[in-house]
Amino acid sequence: MAKPTLNEFVTARIAAGNLSEDDVINVRRYVYGDMAVSVEEGEALFRLNNADITYHDTWYELFPEAILDILVHQAKPEGYVSEDKAAWLVNQIMADGHICGKTELDAVLHVLEKAREAPESLEQFALRAVADSVISGKGPTRSGLDLKPGVIAEAEVELLRRVLYAGAGSRGVAISKAEAEVLFDLNDATIEAENAPGWSELFAKAVANYMMAMSGFTPPSRKIALERENWLEQPGGFEGGLGGFFKKMFSGGVGGIRDAYGDTPDPFTARGNEMLAEIAANEVVTEDEASWLVERIGRDGILHENEKALLRFIREESPNIHPSLRPLLEKV
Repeated sequence: MAKPTLNEFVTARIAAGNLSEDDVINVRRYVYGDMAVSVEEGEALFRLNNADITYHDTWYELFPEAILDILVHQAKPEGYVSEDKAAWLVNQIMADGHICGKTELDAVLHVLEKAREAPESLEQFALRAVADSVISGKGPTRSGLDLKPGVIAEAEVELLRRVLYAGAGSRGVAISKAEAEVLFDLNDATIEAENAPGWSELFAKAVANYMMAMSGFTPPSRKIALERENWLEQPGGFEGGLGGFFKKMFSGGVGGIRDAYGDTPDPFTARGNEMLAEIAANEVVTEDEASWLVERIGRDGILHENEKALLRFIREESPNIHPSLRPLLEKV
C-alpha cells in the first residue's frame, strides 16, 4: 500500500480531530524529508493549523519553524523576505477568516525576528493583530488565559514590545507613522482601563521615537545583499550583537539611540557619526509632527495620563519644542 501524501495525511488527521505527538513527528518527516519545506507543504501545514483540532504541544514548535524556513532560511538571498512571500503568509493566515491565531502570530514573529529585512506591512499586520485582540478580547495574545476586552495586561505589553523590536531588527529602528497610529488607536480604545504600568512607558517611548528619531539604521538592499550576503557576520560587528544594539537603541528612547551608535565600532563608525547628526536634527519636533500629535491627543478633548507621559518624555528629550505643542506641555 502506497504511503499517503502529506495532503492525504492532513485530511485524515483533520477528520480524526486530533494531532498526536507521533503525528507531529510524521508531519516533520513529510516536510523535512528532502531537507527543505516547499510552499505547497507550507499550505498543507496551514490547512492543518486552521482546522482547530486538538494538537500536541510539539505542533506549536514545528509550525513556526517550518514557516520560518520557507520565508527566511530558504530565501535568496537568505534572510530577505520578499513582498510576495509576505503576502503569501498573510493570505494563508486569513484563509480561515480569523485574524492571526497564536500559532500563526508566533510564525510571523519568528519571521520578523530572524529576517534581515522584511516588508513593513508584515510587522504592521502583527502589530494590528495584537491590538485588535486586546480590544476585542479574542485572539492570539495569551494562550490558555481569558482575555479581558479593552484591557492591556503585562503579557500584551511585552508582546507589543516584541513586535516592535522585531520590526526594528528586520526593517530599521525608527517607529513609523503607521505603527504610531496603531499604538494611538490602542491607547484610545483602552484609555480608561486598568492597563499594566508598562503600557504607559511603551506608548510614550514608541510614539516619541517616531516623532524625534525619524532616521534610523537600515539593513542593506536586496541587491547589495546578493553581493555581501554575510555582512552581519563580519568581524567588528555591533557590541552585544545586532539584537542587543536594537534593543538598547529602542528601549532607551532618543538617548538610547545616541548611546547605541556611540558604541558602534569600525567599520560602522562613519555611518554611526552620520546617524548621530541626523538624529540630533530630528530631535527637533517639526510643525507637521506637532500638528499630528495635537490632533491625535485632542480627539476626545481630554488629556489622559498616557498622553501626559508622552508629552513629558518629549519635553525632557527634545531640545526645541514647536510652539503649537506648548499649550499641551503646560498641562503636564
